[in-house]
Amino acid sequence: MRTPHNERLTPDIADAPKARIASEPERRCVISGETAPRELLVRLAVSPEGLVLPDAQEKAPGRGAWIGADKAALEAAIASGKLKAGLSRAFKTGALEIPATLPQMVEDALRRVVLDRLGLELRVGKLILGTQRIAETARAGGVALLCHAADASEDGRKKLDQAWRVGRETEGSGERGVTLPLDRDALSVALGRDNVVHLALADDAAAARVLKPLTRLMHFLGHTVPATDGCAIP
Repeated sequence: MRTPHNERLTPDIADAPKARIASEPERRCVISGETAPRELLVRLAVSPEGLVLPDAQEKAPGRGAWIGADKAALEAAIASGKLKAGLSRAFKTGALEIPATLPQMVEDALRRVVLDRLGLELRVGKLILGTQRIAETARAGGVALLCHAADASEDGRKKLDQAWRVGRETEGSGERGVTLPLDRDALSVALGRDNVVHLALADDAAAARVLKPLTRLMHFLGHTVPATDGCAIP
């Protein structure tokens, strides 16, 4: 069954559809106290010296704490002391150092995870590059997820979106690819290719692997995030 990937969820973690998140693990945000699917939250960890750092890959040892706030809300929580109060409760210590640059550190870490994931999909042959190749593959129904750089032209997006709809048999639906919070320079450097403006994932499993970190990044930046009903997030 074909499912559009361009349906959106609000960035408010309280509004995530219950049917979609029923089977997904949840975590509690230390700032708001609300619970939400883990894919929408960012894990923070503490170094042995008490420095609070982003753990975007969720691999740091020891106790972690989760935040579901977007970047602007995180900045406000740092300024008001609300973040430190929440982290002190979570880590059971007040001896914490929260960098003033933590919001940017989180954003940079999340961007790196997305770009690294795209690089891995390229190496295993699941990432499709090149406008003509994407268009041909999309029309043949071989594209699970279509993405555009933030600075892609509207004309270029429309042409590939149309090809994607044809291949997915969703003509007339208005379905569109996902506009990434990454420009062509960031994509080109990360993938080692010139002028990467559009990219596509070849199957649902690859799309799910990319959507997992992409959803988290877009949520943190306050963007609406792509629905993942068509490709279950692992």
